[in-house]
Formats: sequence, C-alpha cells, structure tokens
Amino acid sequence: MSVSRGGGLPQDAADITTDNARQFSGSLAATLLSAVAVLFSGYSLWDSALRSADLRVYVPRVIYYAAPYTNSNFEMIQVPVTITNAGAQTGTVLHFDLAVTDPRTKQTKHFYAAEVGVWSMERTRTRSYTGFAPLSLAGRESRTESILFYTRGDNEKPEQIIREVGPYELTLTATLARDTGGLSGLSGGAADTKPITVTFERELPFYDARAFENGTIFMPSKDWTSSSN
Repeated sequence: MSVSRGGGLPQDAADITTDNARQFSGSLAATLLSAVAVLFSGYSLWDSALRSADLRVYVPRVIYYAAPYTNSNFEMIQVPVTITNAGAQTGTVLHFDLAVTDPRTKQTKHFYAAEVGVWSMERTRTRSYTGFAPLSLAGRESRTESILFYTRGDNEKPEQIIREVGPYELTLTATLARDTGGLSGLSGGAADTKPITVTFERELPFYDARAFENGTIFMPSKDWTSSSN
C-alpha cells in the first residue's frame, strides 16, 4: 500500500508511522525537559529562600577552665564555639547550657552561658567581657564565639566538679528559637525546633590553683580532635 505526497512521490505506511513516532518522541522529550526545569527551579527556590534554618554546633579540641575563688562553688569553663546555618532562613540560638559530669563520682554540675570573651582574672576585675545574648545567623552564615560558662547558682553541687586529673564528660546544649520560616511558615504554622546537643570528653592534665591568678588551665580532648552535633 502506498500514498502520494504533494509532489506525487509515493510514501508507504511505514514512513508515516516513523514520522509520527519522531514527532511524538520530540514532544515527549520537550515535556520531560520542561518538567525537569520546573523541578529544578522549585528546588532552587526552596534551597535558596524557603529552606528552614539548619544550625550545627562545633566545639574545638581544647577548652579552658578556672576556679579562681576559694570557699566558693564558682567555676568557669571557656568553650570556643562555631555555629553554622546550612539553611536559608535565619536561625537563632536563645541560650547555651553546659553539664559537666565526673565519671569517677557520677556527679553532674550545671553551667550557663554568661559572657563572651577570653577569660583572665585581670579582665574579670575590670569587667572586660560582653554579656551573652541570643545569637542569630542568616542563611548560609557561620559565627564563632568564645563563650564563658559560669556555675548556675549557689545551690549547684559539688563545690568544685573539676579538680581531679583525668577525663570529664561535657554536654553542650543549644536552645533554638521556634522555626516559623520555610514551609511551616507558608502554611501559617510554627514548628518546634529541637535543641542541639553536643557531648564530648575533655581531660584535665594537671591542677594548680596558682594558674588562675593570670589565666586558665587548658583541657584537651584525649585524641586531639574536635566535636560536633
């Protein structure tokens, strides 16, 4: 069976079928490319503007300790902290808390983020620190602060949790603001954001109270590595 084209040339049914298949394949390919482009644009919009804050906390391999006052339960732990926001929306850390456990006695003492700076007795006398305030990070932003943790009130026991040479277990908790951005914000709701918790171990290499007159005692990790959530 054959048919004639406009110029009078014969064209059989197989040629017609082939032409139709080519047209259908071209249309399908164009549709698929358009769908991929829409999906990519949607993901780009979500990743660049709608993605909720994604905060992460990193602790270096060395922290610092001081117990400068006799007959007091006051202890200071200086923890340099880096916070990153992998999301697109702004994220806020309302406050930090620190729990220190002596694995030998199983006692735990609690501390709060009080000030920001590098601790020394001289700077303490002159109040040369900045008070801790909530930390906000825009999307794709990072921030590093040296946070000073102080004993949480006179009722915290024992009087001195860090005294014996050896390892101590520390848990750093960052409490975040409620997440009202991203998809939850578009729907008119607000999602509770879980606290960020980093658990790590640091060792007291020696103890000499005279060190607190001018500075601190450093406490490294056993394997000299940093920690993160």
